[in-house]
Amino acid sequence: MADDVQNIRVGDRVAFCLSRGSYAEVVAVPAWKLVPVPDEVPMQVAAAFMLQGCTAHYLSRSAFPLQPGQTCLIHAGAGGVGQLLIQLAKAAGATVFTTVSTAEKAAIAKGHGADHCILYRDVDFQDEIRRLTSGQGVNVVYDSVGRDTIHKSIRSVRRRGLCVLFGASSGVVDSIEPLELAEAGSVFFTRPHLADYMASNAEICSRTDELFRLYSEKKFVLNIDREFSLNDAAEAHRYLEAGKTRGKLLLRVQ
Repeated sequence: MADDVQNIRVGDRVAFCLSRGSYAEVVAVPAWKLVPVPDEVPMQVAAAFMLQGCTAHYLSRSAFPLQPGQTCLIHAGAGGVGQLLIQLAKAAGATVFTTVSTAEKAAIAKGHGADHCILYRDVDFQDEIRRLTSGQGVNVVYDSVGRDTIHKSIRSVRRRGLCVLFGASSGVVDSIEPLELAEAGSVFFTRPHLADYMASNAEICSRTDELFRLYSEKKFVLNIDREFSLNDAAEAHRYLEAGKTRGKLLLRVQ
């Protein structure tokens, strides 16, 4: 793995994710997980990009590489990953449908490029997707919600499309019946882990290079909702669990 590491020297600005011990003032990280941070990218932005940005990147570039003219449904479009995933999907030329809970969140998702925002508390999102796509469904669903949405997400996919379950904000999905996938239109299903799409330094840097470039070219908007001091980590978790976030939360060492 050492041969796969970029030339990083002591004192360089670096960022990482998927290494335990982040809630600390100092942390030891395997060198191959580090990426250099360009001078024009603030460290707060780099920190925010590493987990949610790389998640959005592997979903839209690897798990299902979106192409111009394709369609996708992104749940929780006003959340941290949702906002970034919408922008990457639009950069790929896709039409973006997203679900949100309120008109305020719909405005956030629209502001990041979503073509259609579905207020899931007011309408059935599966029915709405079928209506908006003339009964075809979307090429791919990116589902971070889990238990409350997964079965309708599968039914929102077009024939031989893909449903990607990558989160469980409403609870863990216990099982999916294979026959359900067949009856939905021979739908493919995957439950990926970010670590499997960040398996080498070259792969990690291929993701951050595009994210940092888009940000530097002002083609990408990153919303940092709030910053909490490390001492207030418990309050940050309460804020997150209450569903108040409108972007990324950061913990800052004082």
